[in-house]
Amino acid sequence: MIPDELEQRILRLHLVEKWPPGTIAKQVGVHHQTVKRVLNSHGVGARVATERPSMVDPYLPFIHETLTAHPTLPASRLWYMCVDRGYPGAEGHFRSLIARIRPRKPAEAYLRLRTLPGEEAQVDWAYFGKVRIGRAIRILSAFVMVLSWCRMPFVRFFLDQRMGSFLAGHIAAFEFFGGIARRYLYDNLKSVVLQRRGRAILFHPTLLQFAAHYRYEPRPVAPYRGNEKARVERRIRHLRTSFWPARTWSDLHDLNKQVRTWCIDVAGKRPCPEDNTMTIGQAWSEERLRLLELPADRFPAHDRVVVSVGKQPYVRFDKNDYTVPHDHVRRSLVVLATTENVRIVDGTEVIAEHPRSFDKGAQVEDPEHLAALVEYKRNAREQRGMDRLHHAVPSSRALLEGAAARGHNLGSAVAALLRLVDTWGAEAVQTATVEAVAADALHVAAVRQILDQRQQDAELPPPLAVELPDDPRVRDLVVKPHDLSTYDGLGGGDEAE
Repeated sequence: MIPDELEQRILRLHLVEKWPPGTIAKQVGVHHQTVKRVLNSHGVGARVATERPSMVDPYLPFIHETLTAHPTLPASRLWYMCVDRGYPGAEGHFRSLIARIRPRKPAEAYLRLRTLPGEEAQVDWAYFGKVRIGRAIRILSAFVMVLSWCRMPFVRFFLDQRMGSFLAGHIAAFEFFGGIARRYLYDNLKSVVLQRRGRAILFHPTLLQFAAHYRYEPRPVAPYRGNEKARVERRIRHLRTSFWPARTWSDLHDLNKQVRTWCIDVAGKRPCPEDNTMTIGQAWSEERLRLLELPADRFPAHDRVVVSVGKQPYVRFDKNDYTVPHDHVRRSLVVLATTENVRIVDGTEVIAEHPRSFDKGAQVEDPEHLAALVEYKRNAREQRGMDRLHHAVPSSRALLEGAAARGHNLGSAVAALLRLVDTWGAEAVQTATVEAVAADALHVAAVRQILDQRQQDAELPPPLAVELPDDPRVRDLVVKPHDLSTYDGLGGGDEAE
């Protein structure tokens, strides 16, 4: 109890001076609950507030009428409408007022959706940040599938959300569950729905082929109706809180191995919502008996991309280059890529197969492709050399045939004869070659010896090789000299005698 004098003082300070209970308690030295008890015992509210007039008051009827007709009208547009009618206030304060008086959408109630065992499963992607692989930054995504009745989840991580990964996740989940549900619920993913207008849905043709192969019904949920696939949404939330925090892993294979263990040993040990006398794992054992059987063959789960090959024997796919045989340049090919390998197809023929790289700017090469290209280039150079030698020294054909029969290296022989042509000239080499063939000396050394012997007999200085520009139009050019003996008869027979 407090003295009557203090009680009257509290009433006077509150009613006359308009002090709030907290200020009175602090100034008179009592607890604020004591002040409130005194005020309540005399029928005075805990706080007497006087409402001050607001600049928006004259415009409230107009605001209520407008918001009733247009509940989602932005506050910025409503402010301009009020300014046109004379409102002097600032936009920021006006926004806060509209937020308090805007009509609220009534809360929607949802029915609890129930399914039969083996009837339905739900599918979704979940984003788990980015990872660095070499020079590339890749998005880490989790493919999540949940059986709707028993709530058993399947999770597999991928480095993209391409169609090939989407289908590979389905196939792995089917094999994990031991069967296929009759209906699968999806968001409106691009891998599922290409276009939607109301209830008219244009499905992705690859997904339709996949669903027909595994005999299930794909069913996209209505837009903005996440409650229709709440089971997979809750499992993703559980994955983020129970599995992912502080998780360490060496590579994608290790991460998928860990999450598979989590699905069985952690998520599978939780009580089943449909029957809490069983765990999710036990309910899964019952639901597995109601699933559709897997077909005998797998659907080809790969990405199909048409690529063009330039002058070099490489195709570009997903930021990396892969080799192809050199005889497939300058044409269009098809890349069939899975998460493990990349196959390159020309028509129905697989011309190359490589391990998949998720790096950036990597060159994935088959040594056999490059070796075949080097050999092809070497043979091409030899063929060009033989063509040049045939035009410059026609008798070289017989010499080379004999050298080949005796086991000599033709490439070295052709190169050596061309060097003699560049040094001595085509006419001199032709004459020496004819002489060597006549003497059955079928090797380049014999031709070189004949040329050296003629030079010594004529007491001439050694010839100098002419350095030509490194241009194939000049380097491979052969100028065959004309026989000068035909000019002897041009002056008449008298001089000759």
